[in-house]
Amino acid sequence: MPHSPFEIESLAEFDAAVASGSISGFRVQSVDLTDRTRLLLTADVHGAVFLGCPMAEEAAHRVQRDGALVFPVVPDLPFDPYRGALYTPDELFAGLARGYEQTPDARSYAWFQRTRAEHDIFAAVIRGMHDESMSNALDERLRACRPVVGVMGGHALERGGEDYAGAARLGRALVRAGFDVATGGGPGAMEAANLGAYAAEFDDAMLDEAVRMLGKAPSFTPSVAQWAEAAFAVRERWPGGGDSIGIPTWFYGHEPPNAFAGHIAKYFANALREDGLLARSTAGVVFLPGAAGTVQEIFDAATPNYYGSRGEPRPMVLVGRAHWSVRLPAWQLLSALADGRPMAPRIALVDAVEEAPEALLRLGAAG
Repeated sequence: MPHSPFEIESLAEFDAAVASGSISGFRVQSVDLTDRTRLLLTADVHGAVFLGCPMAEEAAHRVQRDGALVFPVVPDLPFDPYRGALYTPDELFAGLARGYEQTPDARSYAWFQRTRAEHDIFAAVIRGMHDESMSNALDERLRACRPVVGVMGGHALERGGEDYAGAARLGRALVRAGFDVATGGGPGAMEAANLGAYAAEFDDAMLDEAVRMLGKAPSFTPSVAQWAEAAFAVRERWPGGGDSIGIPTWFYGHEPPNAFAGHIAKYFANALREDGLLARSTAGVVFLPGAAGTVQEIFDAATPNYYGSRGEPRPMVLVGRAHWSVRLPAWQLLSALADGRPMAPRIALVDAVEEAPEALLRLGAAG
């Protein structure tokens, strides 16, 4: 994916840049340079920054002496704080056959819990660097995307039921309507929307069968491993599905990421993750039935719409009239906030997921 011309994220990019004799001012991100000692000893490196790039000791001494800044590889971490790309499900769930606890995802959560409890300032810096690297990689990925619609909904929605299937149909319909889908990247309604985006490449029978297969492991409790294995079984049966974005967090590390988002930006800081997801949903947000977290996200999205802090108000579609007007009456408050303001024609309450794509298109065209 496109990134800054001054960022180097692969050995091929390093070789191309250093061929001119200078990488002055470049940022080299998680590239193994142990076999590039001769070039590092001769190239102009003034003002360059090396982020987690293994290199020979003499090369490290030389580049620092000549004006480069070197952030060393941090030992014994279950993740790379300088990584230049988003995660894939296969990366986060590597080693799943040995148990979920052995995967990079679970090990990163365990590291987060331990270092946060210890109030380790160095660990806090590492977490911050990782999350900024995620944001950078996410922005690079989204430059290649179509208009992005965020889909929010509860993590507790179990696989196999009609509500789960409906959320999956929503994700599929959004992709087929010309949008890219971004979710919170976790289980429940989030997984269903990512599944729908994955299924957009296939016929209706595929989605019905996938939902049936997943229903055999309806929840990530009591076994994350069985829950994840069911998703990978669907992907193996129907390889090459459509892409989407998942943006989960280790703050809620007991909730694993889902395997249907092709690109995953996983954060340690939940606030940064939530605001970033909503800010990047430039074509609007669909809110499926949920509880406290989804209510929070409704008003996190409503606030910049109310004040105009992100420019023109972005469409907000709440799905489930009874849920959002009776059980959790967020719609009444949202409508009251919108009254008389530019955001008023950009909000809608619909009964069913099938209505959401048309509502988004209509609200997006509203003046």
